[in-house]
Amino acid sequence: MFMVYGTAGRLFTGTLEQLRDHLPVQAAGRTPAIRPVEAEGDSSPARDLREGEPHPPAALPPALAAYARQQQAAPGRQPLSRADQVMTRRVLTVPADLALPDAWRLLHDHHIGQAPVVDARARLVGLVSRADLLPEPWRPLDDTAQAALRTLARQPVAAVMHTPVPAAAADTDLRRVASALLDSDLPALVVTDEQGAVIGLVSRSDLLRAIAADPPLDLWG
Repeated sequence: MFMVYGTAGRLFTGTLEQLRDHLPVQAAGRTPAIRPVEAEGDSSPARDLREGEPHPPAALPPALAAYARQQQAAPGRQPLSRADQVMTRRVLTVPADLALPDAWRLLHDHHIGQAPVVDARARLVGLVSRADLLPEPWRPLDDTAQAALRTLARQPVAAVMHTPVPAAAADTDLRRVASALLDSDLPALVVTDEQGAVIGLVSRSDLLRAIAADPPLDLWG
């Protein structure tokens, strides 16, 4: 399940398909999920492994037998399939009323490029990056630009943050989270509870780590 949050609170709740219609993003075409091809009457060892009942390892070719023994020996090894299984739980949030220089310093000191923005009740209202907060320090500024920068420095984060922003529920399927990241071109997707409080963040790096992790990411599910 996906949501969209802005300064007025939750603006949308729905599926990935509905989210695509709600946000001004270009939906990317996706290849349908791959299903195993199985001829009628197929009795191959590969089909036996696809069935629900475990196949006796001794009756299989050596490679498949080793795989079957490994699966039967570790029944608790479950694939990763939900956002809350891979999300970063310790998420730095930025108050919407924080001054821009203070917000930039906060992100810089924690070595992060972007963070969710929250209101006084700690509810998600936007997303901000270091690039949004201050111009590049190496860019030469004339007097007019310096005056504009001083004016900008007195503004709160709410004046420059990206809002509204999409978010996902903790039990959202990881494949749909990945699709939402591609559709919205965001570097990360915020995970919220039912009240809109930030409980995690799923970045593209989190998804890549999940693919390489043990237990593995459930790619086909």
